[in-house]
Amino acid sequence: MQAEIITIGDEILIGQIVDTNSAFLGKELNKAGVSIYQITSIQDDKLHILKALKEAEENADIVIITGGLGPTKDDITKHTICEYFNDTLVKNETVLAHVEHLFSKYISTPISEINRQQALVPSKAKVLTNQFGTAPGMWLEKNGKVFISLPGVPYEMKALITNEVIPALQKKFSLPYIEHKTLLTYGLGESAIAERIEKFEDNLPNFIKLAYLPSLGRVRLRLSGKSINKDLLKAEIQKQVSIVLPLIEDIFVGFEDDNSIESIIAALLTEKGNTLSIAESCTGGKIAQAFTANAGASKYFKGSIVSYATESKVNILNISESAIKTHSVVSKVVAESMAKNVRTLFNTDYGISTTGNAGPSKGDSNAEVGTVWIAIANKEQVYSEVFNFSNQREKVIMKATNKAFEMLLKIISKK
Repeated sequence: MQAEIITIGDEILIGQIVDTNSAFLGKELNKAGVSIYQITSIQDDKLHILKALKEAEENADIVIITGGLGPTKDDITKHTICEYFNDTLVKNETVLAHVEHLFSKYISTPISEINRQQALVPSKAKVLTNQFGTAPGMWLEKNGKVFISLPGVPYEMKALITNEVIPALQKKFSLPYIEHKTLLTYGLGESAIAERIEKFEDNLPNFIKLAYLPSLGRVRLRLSGKSINKDLLKAEIQKQVSIVLPLIEDIFVGFEDDNSIESIIAALLTEKGNTLSIAESCTGGKIAQAFTANAGASKYFKGSIVSYATESKVNILNISESAIKTHSVVSKVVAESMAKNVRTLFNTDYGISTTGNAGPSKGDSNAEVGTVWIAIANKEQVYSEVFNFSNQREKVIMKATNKAFEMLLKIISKK
């Protein structure tokens, strides 16, 4: 069973907004046993929408459209769908009552005729109730294919997918079971890992695939399979995991399964009752941001200082001016002092620090662009390493952030 996702909106094509809807849809449909054939982003243009619908009908069993369902003139999806299905718009009294209810309860401006027109839907459509907005979802069928039109507002679309669309698809189709198992590795590049596990990959069963998902400083290895027999598939995936793990045990940090490395670290810190503080220079708060993105971070994460300028290292972190003059701000001495001092300042079990030259210029240090020192202090000692992460600013920052996670995880796991 294959699906195509079509997102409608000029704002996506010009980069004004990021298309997060497709990522959510792909993930949720895949969980339900629906494979994604293609994702297409198109303009708010009738001919473009008609062309995309025709091509999607040829490609997939299920077509999911998001966007273009607002009350304004530039939202033309409903009218275009009517043309594609040789249909007409009719007033749906249930939708109208819902729109009027939303306005009376939550919206201070009076309801207008243009708002009431949200109740117009194709006569052949089954209406999907949008609890959080005025634009209803719509389910239509043609030539054995299912077309589902959803509003583009993310929280409205997500509720419709969870409460209406997935249950209806599961009821209509006999969907296979899709299983993914993702292994998270740090410290070795994609090509080196591929060479190491080449024989393993060659011997995988034909219904299981291995994907390499590299990013700066880490590689995820995803084993994926599809089968009607759920138990058989889960057992085979687990068997393959047990075969590959000994081949990568030195770089393996955990199973992702929707958990990032910072979530894995958070779980370990919470389990051990340990706390963490951070002093960041070249990473500019990226490490702290990753930790605080997770609910409950206050249990283990006590605070951070982005000591970007040299004077903030001196005035806030109490780094010795003489040490900076002697060794520069990008040095082992300064990195270790930052980690120790931030740990003391926040009274935590661990302190992390980063200091480096992300580029493009050298700033307050003569160290080469791409040079980064990372230090981690606990009550007993300080661990530090120096790296060169190339000469591209974003790459340096992300590699340094990921390397800090890797180092911290290894140190916490030892205790």
